[in-house]
Amino acid sequence: MNKKARSFVTIMIVVGLSALLLRMAIHKLIIYNVERNQSLALVNLKLFYTALENYAKDNKGVYPENINQLTKGNPVYLEKDYLAVSSVKGYEYDCQRMDATGYNCSAAPINCNLTGNKVYTMSTGGLIIAEDCDKK
Repeated sequence: MNKKARSFVTIMIVVGLSALLLRMAIHKLIIYNVERNQSLALVNLKLFYTALENYAKDNKGVYPENINQLTKGNPVYLEKDYLAVSSVKGYEYDCQRMDATGYNCSAAPINCNLTGNKVYTMSTGGLIIAEDCDKK
């Protein structure tokens, strides 16, 4: 084998190993971001739960009928309107039911398995259920 062929093979091996290491690093980064987004979504839902329950406690067991009562009332129970923004760190928030008797809210990833792989649903009393997003 001549010198030029050996140099070419060496370069190809280095390129191949570099590509493999880069792929593994990107995969780990995606997993880290997914886990971080899921943790933040869970924290935000718990924050939302606390605001809803504190509102009900201060209003004789009556829950707010819209998010404005939490964000614009006096006192302010929630600093940010999670329902108005399009997404927060890869998750969208929605309240399917919010009335005087209770609530049912959820946090779902924008792109399943890329920004998160769990859909969290919270109902009156703070019960949070986690489901895989690809099963929904």
